[in-house]
Amino acid sequence: MSLDLKMFLADKRFLSTVKDIVGLQSAPLAIVDGEGVLLFGKEGEYLTEYPVKVGGSVVASVRGDAEAAVVARVISRMMDYELEMTKESGTAIEDHKRLGILSDIAETMSEKIDVNEIARLAVVEAGKFIDSTSSSIMLLNKDNGRLGILSAVGQEYHPKITLRPGEGIAGYVFQSGKAEVVNDVASDTRYVEGAKSANSIMCVPLKAKGRVLGVFNVSSDSGISYTEQDLQIFSILAVHVASAIQNAQFQANKLGSVLAESNLGRYISPKILEASLLGKDDISLEPVKKDIAVLFSDIRGFTATCEKLPPEEIVRNLNEYFTFMVDIIFGYGGTLNKFVGDMIVAFFGAPTETVNNERLAIETAIEMQIKLRDFPDEFIRKNFKTGIGIGSGEVVVGNVGSPQHMDYTAIGDVVNTSQRLQAIAKGGQILVTRSIYDSAKFSFEMKEIGNLKVKGRKEPVEIFEVVY
Repeated sequence: MSLDLKMFLADKRFLSTVKDIVGLQSAPLAIVDGEGVLLFGKEGEYLTEYPVKVGGSVVASVRGDAEAAVVARVISRMMDYELEMTKESGTAIEDHKRLGILSDIAETMSEKIDVNEIARLAVVEAGKFIDSTSSSIMLLNKDNGRLGILSAVGQEYHPKITLRPGEGIAGYVFQSGKAEVVNDVASDTRYVEGAKSANSIMCVPLKAKGRVLGVFNVSSDSGISYTEQDLQIFSILAVHVASAIQNAQFQANKLGSVLAESNLGRYISPKILEASLLGKDDISLEPVKKDIAVLFSDIRGFTATCEKLPPEEIVRNLNEYFTFMVDIIFGYGGTLNKFVGDMIVAFFGAPTETVNNERLAIETAIEMQIKLRDFPDEFIRKNFKTGIGIGSGEVVVGNVGSPQHMDYTAIGDVVNTSQRLQAIAKGGQILVTRSIYDSAKFSFEMKEIGNLKVKGRKEPVEIFEVVY
């Protein structure tokens, strides 16, 4: 059966893979059919043309610089693989499944911006379509110039092992930039034994835009012999992994640069900062209606306490107090809204949705109170007594302000009520509304203490105290 490249490019999965491969190249290129008609890429004057061969016949070509030769070889292998599948119908069904899994993995990885998360996904999912007992991803550490394991599954790999470029099979593949299959590992003098010996190994470089980032390994301790088809499929996965890792590294560098220049991380919740700088799809800073829990915390008698100390000592104590309190808020997935003097405002459930906002808010409040009770600084421990108020319900939350200055904040009756509860709470007290009580009454001990008349509300607010 003869195949042509145009037919393959009509397949979304095949086209997506070709786009990923072309996107990793540093120079423009063009893919044309056997008659010179442009199928993909950009028109232009290219010095060299590299053939795309299927079953020994030239069906298309890739025009460009030396990197175009790599693209031509990969596309040839992909088409040869499909041709082979059509010849072996029984194997074809299984291999189509492998390609389907590969496409799903690639789509999932493209949505992630954390290098560790990408690596974990890749090593786990690789085992679903490649017969193996172990897999690992190693990246080059620029600080020490060695390859270290970022993520691994199976028994073979020692998590602390590192290799120099050129050392071991993985180091050799990293240095050469060429994938390898070794089906008799014991006889290969390059092999560096891990926690458990392997019989067969496939090692593929993680290459993006001409730069090798690391290597991707799979191995088996049984009598499996990996084939050229296995290596082709594994190499395609490695292209997606390298692309995702490079993108994640770029985003991390971008985030780090902004933080270094503006110190935003000192004042803004990591969630809001990430949403603002990286534009994550699942986080929106636009004003929307959401059900959230709101927490207000304020130091009782702070003005009188300040009279005992010089201004610089007041600032030092406040900074130390805020540091501990904000760490607790972030630890429970909360968002720091703002500081107002010595008051802290936080909420749970925005910009990202969290499960059990009410429970998280109460757990945060309890830990804040306990931390103050056991605070390492003696003055803060003896003089900083906070009252906390928590409410929940629907608010409008998002960026509010002028084009020159925007604040991510929440607006609504819940915010006003929570602040009123904080205002009447005694030092060490945590007061909550009926909505908080109803959502968390089976998780915490709480007692009813009365009603509160709130300005602007017809009905009084039922108040409950958290017992901890």
